[in-house]
Amino acid sequence: MVAYSKIVVAGGGIIGNSISYYLAKRHSLSCTIIDPVGIAPAASGKAGGFLARDWSDGSPIQELQRRSFDLHAEQAEHLGAEKIDYRRLTCIAVACDNGGGKPGGKKLEGVEWADVGAIGSRVMGTESTIAQVHPKNLCDAMWNYSQESVGSKLVIGKVVEAITNDDGSVCGVKLEDGTSVEADALVVACGPWTDAARNWFGSDVGAKIPRMSGVKYHSILIPSPRVLTQAVFFQGHGDPEVYPRPDGDAYITGFPDSATIVAESPGEEEVRPEVVNRLIDATKKTISELGDIPPHTEQSCYLPTTAEGVPVIGEVPGVKGAFVASGHGCWGILNGPATGEAVAEMLAEGKAKHLDLSLLGLDSPYRR
Repeated sequence: MVAYSKIVVAGGGIIGNSISYYLAKRHSLSCTIIDPVGIAPAASGKAGGFLARDWSDGSPIQELQRRSFDLHAEQAEHLGAEKIDYRRLTCIAVACDNGGGKPGGKKLEGVEWADVGAIGSRVMGTESTIAQVHPKNLCDAMWNYSQESVGSKLVIGKVVEAITNDDGSVCGVKLEDGTSVEADALVVACGPWTDAARNWFGSDVGAKIPRMSGVKYHSILIPSPRVLTQAVFFQGHGDPEVYPRPDGDAYITGFPDSATIVAESPGEEEVRPEVVNRLIDATKKTISELGDIPPHTEQSCYLPTTAEGVPVIGEVPGVKGAFVASGHGCWGILNGPATGEAVAEMLAEGKAKHLDLSLLGLDSPYRR
């Protein structure tokens, strides 16, 4: 017998879709995703999709990250690597001379394409530990599978209240338009907007949900003359990061804002021209074959983060059937699959079986 059968997931991003995917694939359970816009309207549709297996070793998310990296490969096999633009690639750090000259007129050894002012490099990962995926394509593919295989549903709306029984257990959610959706389980997976869920419950319960901020990143996409296979983290010129994609685009990001409680709505994040111009300028100063090509996309999104930098994955104390899965920071796309798998196990079987979530729960010793 399953632990919960009327499951509502608030949030249509990577975490919500990963939960729906694993509920369907492993447990033959459907769910209802509720989102103000739709599938992956915010960071999960605009992130870079860079995946690193071992970059969090020694931290509280080590096992989460390693597990999730491996699950991405399984998803690519199941959903189709070409469909979600999944591939392995290499990664290197390149130090730049801020003067902008070429070292001897040629690229450094082991560096595929970064050339302008490059004065040194360091390998950060090989194809055994580095991969990438197109986040929006992945979210769409997971959601389509969940819909087609078990009949999961998408409701466009904004949750404003968790409805509970007299015994404190979840029995539904109320939406901003006054309608309600029946549920015996509610998963809050709203990314940086998870902070609003503190008001969905009584004040005593809401206070137990960690505060959630958002760090705003801008990014640009530039069509490359050729398909590149090496991600680069630059040191210099503002430290931009470049993730080339198999479709020929180069995803370029950097210059993050400070963490803040997010007031902008999902999918309506302001794109500031001065930050975009900094990214374009950094590209010209580091990459000769991309520097003169204008970007075809300019965008921004918020990455959800907790005060201690540790994601929240677990049950809400005092409310049977309430869960939170958010706060993954820059590793949200990477850690989506393992988070979805773990939450699906809790919903279907009452306990996460592949991961120990004791360091990631709402009562984690890392919480401030």
